[in-house]
Amino acid sequence: MCEFCTEHGEGKAWYLEMKNYSQDLLSQDGRREHIRAFFTNFEARNARSLPMLDAVQAMPFVPEIVTRRVVANQKKTHFGQVVPLQDVDLILDQMTSAVRLPCVCRSMTTGSRQTRYCYGLNLDPGAILGDLPDYGEHLEFLSVEEARAAIHQLDKEGLVHSVWTFDTPFIGGLCNCDQDCMAYRMQIGAGITQTFFPAEYTAVIDWEDCSGCKLCRSACAFGAVRYSASDDRCLVAPNLCYGCGVCLATCKRDAVQLV
Repeated sequence: MCEFCTEHGEGKAWYLEMKNYSQDLLSQDGRREHIRAFFTNFEARNARSLPMLDAVQAMPFVPEIVTRRVVANQKKTHFGQVVPLQDVDLILDQMTSAVRLPCVCRSMTTGSRQTRYCYGLNLDPGAILGDLPDYGEHLEFLSVEEARAAIHQLDKEGLVHSVWTFDTPFIGGLCNCDQDCMAYRMQIGAGITQTFFPAEYTAVIDWEDCSGCKLCRSACAFGAVRYSASDDRCLVAPNLCYGCGVCLATCKRDAVQLV
């Protein structure tokens, strides 16, 4: 179990604990105001972030003390953890509703304000975001089954699912990310901080069933799948694997498992 399960899940998968999605928790410690502040003028507040990423990548290193402080702050305020599709289904089983909203990351990185890969869970974003530009008139309220079908389709398209906190441990969002996401660009692309964390799983490839087609390698956003030319088989580097399950969805021979 990860540190978040120990601290917020009583030794169980913390993101499967209904208390971490509760209205009582949402109403405490100014969380509603935090969510509203997060989305208010997000693009304008972060307009310098993309050029800064290029500058940081050109640096020989980022001071470790800076990284530690940034990560510690993220854990307290707003961070994500990868969850495979099987756990997404378990999360949705506990929800009564979901809302799909425009993705703030892709608004910045691609210019598209209508890319809808983000979901709010068990909260009323209409009351929080309803009067904000770019959100109020674009919120889509879905049934749990409608949300499930949409996220299953995104899984087939290779997107990585993750839960996100707003003033930890409250979980307010379920995102579906690719390399256009700001968190991915900062963490995997630039390597300057850790905003999201691996899942509670690691992918394992059964060499008896692997055909060496390398589809899983092409699909892996984290560079965790290796290919052995001498054996014509793929294998997973566990220290790089985020346990997202994208390789599982890609494999045509059911050679991949999450353990």
